Amino acid sequence: MMAQGSSTSNIIVVREAKKAMDQWKYEVANEIGVQPPADGYWGNLSSRDCGAVGGHMVRKMIEMAERSMAGSTPQNR
Repeated sequence: MMAQGSSTSNIIVVREAKKAMDQWKYEVANEIGVQPPADGYWGNLSSRDCGAVGGHMVRKMIEMAERSMAGSTPQNR
C-alpha cells in the first residue's frame, strides 16, 4: 500500500532510450507469447500479461547488468 500523499510516475531518465525500450517491450512480449497491442495501448491487456512482460524485461536487465559487472574489474569502473 502506498503512503497517503505520495505519488509515483514513470520518469524518463534517459530520453534517448524511450524508443528503444518501447521496441524492446514488444520484442519481449512476442518472445514470451503475449500478443502485443497493435495500437500501442497496453491497458486492454490483462494484468497478468503486462506483468509477465515487465517481469521478463527486468530479469533480462538484471542478467545484462550482472554480466557487465562480472566482466569488469575495479580499475575499469
